[in-house]
Amino acid sequence: MAISPRKLRNDVYSYSYQNDSNTPLVISVLASLMERTLVRNQRIGRKCGSTMSKTRIFDCHETPDMTIKSYLERIFKYTKAGPSVYVVAYVYIDRFCQSQPEFRITSRNVHRLLITTIMVASKYVEDMNYRNSYFAKVGGITTKEMNSLEFDFLFLMNFKMHVNLSVFESYCCHLEREVSIGGGYYIEKTLRCAEEIKSRQIEERVTRITL
Repeated sequence: MAISPRKLRNDVYSYSYQNDSNTPLVISVLASLMERTLVRNQRIGRKCGSTMSKTRIFDCHETPDMTIKSYLERIFKYTKAGPSVYVVAYVYIDRFCQSQPEFRITSRNVHRLLITTIMVASKYVEDMNYRNSYFAKVGGITTKEMNSLEFDFLFLMNFKMHVNLSVFESYCCHLEREVSIGGGYYIEKTLRCAEEIKSRQIEERVTRITL
């Protein structure tokens, strides 16, 4: 059986945690976007119960008592995923919603959608990652559920996980505009830095070969 979402608050100190740091602003921005999506879906009257069975994989029997922001902060606290992971996760969520028009983000599926997309994005972006079992504990679900969610999500997405630099940049700009009123925020563009480093390395190798 799944770990009850209500136990998430109780086991928050069950992991070793060192080198505490400030939570990236991108988490607050993403939480705000997801919250607004929930409100919009409730307002237009489209509920999860009307979706097709294949897109109800993220549904939980009991709605978690953690806010979206608290849930994202928990994920960051125990995984230390970089800001770019959350940007890519947002890309995946947007792609999923576009490819599955019958799917609507609700309070019953948003938490599992987030832990799944963040885990998949972490595997795409970062060199070192935790196992699915660890992400499952952080997300408050079983390892079996975590594996199943990842499997179903990848197939529903047709394994279209690649995020090129221009797409990443556009989503960063979109997230940055969300906080422009508060003075703006330059979200860390880790993918861009990585691509630039790779390009320089290739150029250096070509130069050495031609010399």
